[in-house]
Amino acid sequence: MAEQKGKIVVGIDEAGRGAVIGPMVIAGVSFLEEDLHKLDNLGVKDSKQLAHKKRISLSKKIEELAKDILVIKVGACKIDSFRRDGVNLNRLEAIKFADIINFLSGQKIYIDSPEPNPEKLRLFLNTMVSTNPEMIIEHKADVNYKIVSAASIIAKVERENDIEELKKEYGDFGPGYPSNEITMNWLREWKAKNKSYPEIVRKSWETVRELEGKRVQTKILSFFGRKKEECGEPTD
Repeated sequence: MAEQKGKIVVGIDEAGRGAVIGPMVIAGVSFLEEDLHKLDNLGVKDSKQLAHKKRISLSKKIEELAKDILVIKVGACKIDSFRRDGVNLNRLEAIKFADIINFLSGQKIYIDSPEPNPEKLRLFLNTMVSTNPEMIIEHKADVNYKIVSAASIIAKVERENDIEELKKEYGDFGPGYPSNEITMNWLREWKAKNKSYPEIVRKSWETVRELEGKRVQTKILSFFGRKKEECGEPTD
């Protein structure tokens, strides 16, 4: 049966979740349901499947066509603060997802789930969202749904822009992921020359703690926890 027209449909995705340098960027994109075909016409797909220039081009077109867009950026020091307070990355993303859902007021929400158990994320969002939207929460939603692909493009381009600005001050640290050789070499060289890493580095990441020679202790972090905004060094 055909879906009712006039609904606001929202897609949510992030960029920079696994990075060791720079912010995590979460984007929400809303379209009227009858306008979703315009994303097909643009050739929108998951941002990881697109070249850098194509992402930039598509992001501008998405901004022109979307009903609303909300971008939330969580800096490295804020991520460290949340983790220090027992709030893991899944929980942090869920808080920001809820903020986006409440702001964009969609009736149908598509989310690329970071949580291994999407139902766990759904249960949490139900306690945080002020309305009662239909929520489709899946792994690879950024591949399977164009509205989430659009959000992934916006998030990716925003993060790439931020990374380029940071490089003007801190030098070329690559894309900021632990799997990248340029990023890892930059971290080693910075550590050799300086007593501590700058605030753009996620100091609570195991990658950084190993470089600092600290023993990593595995902790079971609760999905639920208190929000803590101040920045600073995590305690051992």
